Amino acid sequence: MAARIDHLVTSGEFRLDGETHQVDNNVWIVGDDTEAVVIDAAHDADAIAEALGGRTLRAIVCTHAHNDHVDAAPELADRTGAPIWLHPHDMPLWKMTHPDRDPDGELADGDVVSVAGADLTVLHTPGHAPGAVCLFAPSLGTVFTGDTLFQGGPGATGRSFSDHPTIVRSIRERLLTLPLETVVRTGHGDSTTVGEEAANV
Repeated sequence: MAARIDHLVTSGEFRLDGETHQVDNNVWIVGDDTEAVVIDAAHDADAIAEALGGRTLRAIVCTHAHNDHVDAAPELADRTGAPIWLHPHDMPLWKMTHPDRDPDGELADGDVVSVAGADLTVLHTPGHAPGAVCLFAPSLGTVFTGDTLFQGGPGATGRSFSDHPTIVRSIRERLLTLPLETVVRTGHGDSTTVGEEAANV
């Protein structure tokens, strides 16, 4: 059975630099009827577990470690036995949310996460956060960009651990080089395509 992409929106708080904002997050589930991976376990482990159904969760992949993208990861991991994977450069951010628990594995540029016959290649795209990654799935014609690239342009860089020239370089060198028709599935808001965003960066 071919891999498919399921989409869930969860709601909660984003906290950084003494500020708190209410946010809606996209949770992406890639898999088939038997196995899946979750990209960004945000806010609501119950809702994510329900969306998984009885499927085996192979991994919880974090595009970065801002609390709104990882706050439900430990609970989901405990419930399913799935490992949590994060790029090591985001450990300072992770520790702000989960000081007593480490991720189970490290993501590195070029790693391949395989599930249900689909390969998701890890692209290290720092800027929004030092360890931010995107996941390119050519067989699905999509790239999961977390908060690196949105409909309308780059993710925010006005907070700690972020840098605007770095995120622009990451997008230009790692994302805009992908096929223009590649669907960009973001961490918040609507999806777009690489071609549509080329003019916005």
